[in-house]
Amino acid sequence: MSVNMKGKNFVSINDLSFEEFYQILRTTERLKDEDEMGIRHHILKGKTLAMIFQKPSTRTRVSFETGIYQLGGVALYLGPNDLQLKRGETISDTARVLVRYVDGIMARLFDHDDCVQLATHSTKTVINGLTDLLHPCQVMTDLFTIYEKKNTLKGLKVAFMGDGSNNMANSWIFGAAKAGVHLTIGTPEGYLPDKDIVAMAQYDFSHSGGSLKVTHDPIEAVKGVDVIYTDVWASMGQEDEREKRIKLMMPYQVNSDLVKHADENYLFMHCLPAHREEEVTAEVCDSDHSVIFDEAENRLHTQKAIMALMM
Repeated sequence: MSVNMKGKNFVSINDLSFEEFYQILRTTERLKDEDEMGIRHHILKGKTLAMIFQKPSTRTRVSFETGIYQLGGVALYLGPNDLQLKRGETISDTARVLVRYVDGIMARLFDHDDCVQLATHSTKTVINGLTDLLHPCQVMTDLFTIYEKKNTLKGLKVAFMGDGSNNMANSWIFGAAKAGVHLTIGTPEGYLPDKDIVAMAQYDFSHSGGSLKVTHDPIEAVKGVDVIYTDVWASMGQEDEREKRIKLMMPYQVNSDLVKHADENYLFMHCLPAHREEEVTAEVCDSDHSVIFDEAENRLHTQKAIMALMM
């Protein structure tokens, strides 16, 4: 069933209905298939996307900028020194000004509440390109990539290894709940998922048939899973904790010994950039099980689908 998503914001996967969630996946598949056949639809011709970057990113900038160009629109990069955010002008005033000029806003921010405020005060679509709490575009991409490789999502087993409290783990909880995935988070004590995120996901888990488990045993986490996922152990802004985190999380490193406990046809995934020999070894990164570069490419197609449907 097709649903009208025009003008909707994309701040969290949890905000999507099940129908909207699957419509994004179907549209991603269609756009990617057509792109491979050389077919492009300029459905955003003449439209402008403002891209707010408090945090730098290779994949986010290039994929959004290329994506809207392929849809017929243009992107406007706004770095930390291009706006008055946090330097006197309120988030609400910034949103009200930008919507007079542009047709959509993509924001890659530190504080998640800033993204919520942008969406609240904007009359145009706001897309969360990442906050310290959530990274919804990445997890929509991850789920599309898994569907592309496995031809299904419902009932698959996914292990997320490392920091169970970071924005990727939070978004994976929301994504697994929508998709009916059985998600296990393997993490040290002190890095448990956000209780509010878990509580918000319960409705979707109960309706999709998915589940969430948290364990401190890395072998238990990956036993028989279809997908092993990891992320950097110290995200942007956490550099001063890096040495402490490496020591605590080394047992959760994705290496040749750990992956032996997964299904023989497991996929290895990472949102990148990867710190090789920390959260994952180069051997696993470059193995036949790794789909990290297909996953990176799919950021383009997934975000095109989100922009096409909502802008």
